[in-house]
Amino acid sequence: MSSDNVKGLVLALSSSFFIGASFIVKKKGLKRAGSSGVRAGVGGYSYLYEPLWWVGMIAMIVGEIANFAAYAFAPAILVTPLGALSIIISAALAHIILRERLHIFGMLGCVLCVVGSTTIVLHAPQERVIESVAEVWDLATEPAFLLYAALVLVAVFVLVVQFVPEYGQTHVMVYIGVCSLVGSLSVMSVKALGIALKLTFEGMNQLIYPQTWIFTMIVLVCVITQMNYLNKALDTFNTAVVSPIYYVMFTSLTILASVIMFKDWDRQNPTQIVTEICGFVTILSGTFLLHKTKDAVDGVFSLKEQISPINPALDEMSFTAYSFRIFPIHSLFTISS
Repeated sequence: MSSDNVKGLVLALSSSFFIGASFIVKKKGLKRAGSSGVRAGVGGYSYLYEPLWWVGMIAMIVGEIANFAAYAFAPAILVTPLGALSIIISAALAHIILRERLHIFGMLGCVLCVVGSTTIVLHAPQERVIESVAEVWDLATEPAFLLYAALVLVAVFVLVVQFVPEYGQTHVMVYIGVCSLVGSLSVMSVKALGIALKLTFEGMNQLIYPQTWIFTMIVLVCVITQMNYLNKALDTFNTAVVSPIYYVMFTSLTILASVIMFKDWDRQNPTQIVTEICGFVTILSGTFLLHKTKDAVDGVFSLKEQISPINPALDEMSFTAYSFRIFPIHSLFTISS
């Protein structure tokens, strides 16, 4: 593994730790604030005066910065799937600190996520050597990626204009489809912006290139779009339904976009590619188990899980549980923050 990949791996793991831990700290802050004021779930904002909640928020911001930086060093095919590790960390800490029971199948989900992540780390492609943001722009304007971007924009336009008004409130795939498609483009722009900043800090100023600012604008537009439709999905459907589906779609499309734009798999043999795919499927299986069993107690799912597939009045914690790590920096902007 190259030194850049190691740096990206360390940053991604650090990001998962900070974000996973931040969820627990924020929850303890919310509980403490709710004991002496109006709970966040019923419209209260007393948690804004709770130092513990702010410690959790700062930890989340640090984690998101680390995740952003990880894209500058390592390929998206390595960084993006590792987001599942923050779910493991939060589940484990909730079990230890908050005394929230982790079902046996949830433990199995954690193990699967670790195994899948390890598989991807051991077989991740070497990061492409890039010397300027103009080089990233050349990759982004090649016919193959332009075709992918055009298809994504057309699909998003059709979903927003044709399907959102009629099916948005009844079909979970509509909102998630918009978020996932836009997300694959936003991660490519985040990576380009991260590379530009990395090179700038190394003494090669990339801020003089207009491409840097174009990528910045794309990031802003994409994040705002994702923020809007992800909040709609979380506000309309149960988090346990939204999160795993979004994780699968977003991660799959992000890896596809990275393979097309940065040609990650061109530097690997078929055995490595198949192994990475197997690792990714293993992570997806573990994530599914974690989400499916997070409300289970002694093998029986909670009544809320069984009878409330749609709950627009989700409280502060159920609204964010297991959803904060699906897309880098989206968690800073969701309604629950």
